Amino acid sequence: MKTAQSVDNRESVLLVGVSLKKAPRGRAGDPSAAGRDSLEELRELAESAGAKIASSILQVRDTLDPATLVGRGKLDEIRAEAELRHVPLVIVDHNLTPVQLRNMEKGIGTRVIDRTQLILDIFAMHARTREGQLQVELAQLNYLLPRLTGRGEELSRLGGGIGTRGPGEQKLETDRRRIRDRVSKIKDAIETVRRQRTTRRRARQAVPLGMIALVGYTNAGKSTLFNALTHADVLTSSKMFATLDPTVRAVRLPSRRRALLSDTVGFLRDLPPDLIAAFRATLEEVQEAALIVQVSDISNPHHAEQDADVLKVLTDLGVQDRPRLQVFNKTDRLSAEELAALTKANGRNEDKIFTSAVTGAGLEDLLARVDAALPVDPLVHVDLRIPLSDGRNLSLVHATGRVLHSEVSDGHMHLEAELPESLVRRLEEFAQPAARKTPQSR
Repeated sequence: MKTAQSVDNRESVLLVGVSLKKAPRGRAGDPSAAGRDSLEELRELAESAGAKIASSILQVRDTLDPATLVGRGKLDEIRAEAELRHVPLVIVDHNLTPVQLRNMEKGIGTRVIDRTQLILDIFAMHARTREGQLQVELAQLNYLLPRLTGRGEELSRLGGGIGTRGPGEQKLETDRRRIRDRVSKIKDAIETVRRQRTTRRRARQAVPLGMIALVGYTNAGKSTLFNALTHADVLTSSKMFATLDPTVRAVRLPSRRRALLSDTVGFLRDLPPDLIAAFRATLEEVQEAALIVQVSDISNPHHAEQDADVLKVLTDLGVQDRPRLQVFNKTDRLSAEELAALTKANGRNEDKIFTSAVTGAGLEDLLARVDAALPVDPLVHVDLRIPLSDGRNLSLVHATGRVLHSEVSDGHMHLEAELPESLVRRLEEFAQPAARKTPQSR
């Protein structure tokens, strides 16, 4: 009979973190506090990738070593720990330069990956759509290209096969050329998929529904909140980056308006540009959104710093001035006293809502705030006379508004309804001028 230990096929890893004595990001107090927090985040990332954490090492330095990141002495300590724990992989909580990566692998004597490569591996696990897979592969190839140099003598042998023989090309150059060719093909394929997605987005925009984007730090509970609001079944997981591909669902607001809600990938601190490009599909939904709902894990003691990182990404996307609501999620993890104190401190701020996607607390308030803040399509009270044969427009009226009264006469449907103003403009030819009323105030 196999034991739990014998069937544990997870790869054992050693985590290495580096913190500067001059605390980054304005953190006061213990200079190693930021490093411990960052190393804990790396632990969550590694476990999300399927790793088993054998041990971890945190170093506090004055400056980063340009050759090895950690210095020669610490490199020997890491090597001894890796040999003691019999780990085949060391994960460094830093974005390594090609030189640092090469020197660390040589000094430790085992495989080394950095934070960026770990996140790319998680992305590759969770990409489900064709575009998501292409974007991840593109990011991985762009990451690999500058790191081919010096990876070993095997990369300097003459290549075999048509087009690689003769006095010219070494295997290193062949690998580079193949990667560049693959990158070019992926970019063409991504552009094709993007055009297809743009066509679908325009089709959605033909039906006048406002777009709302859920954003937030990874593991803030966005997908659980998305499911609670839309009654969808999007994957929810405590693992980081469980949601990578964009998901859009309709949600009905208290005013009876319908809107589109988009679930996006979780953000993370210090994301390199290649990683941001790797989930551009979801970020484009953020750029198209009329309202941004920023979700925070209120139970996390560092949620304020995480919110600052999210705002930095929104600024990079140029949407920092877009109408935005702040949702403090996971209130079920707080004590009654903590929740009361936070609610009292933020009670007068209409842009801050406290919710629990698990228990449903605060969701009605959230929908009401979204309804009030969505800066598009105020409701208009209108009388319409639409031919019974025009099923498309009749369906639009029932799907996007509230029908107050209807009756059939002379092959037409007479409707008294409250509809979004943009839809009323599209149905102007069916409106009864004498009965047309002014937009309602909400």
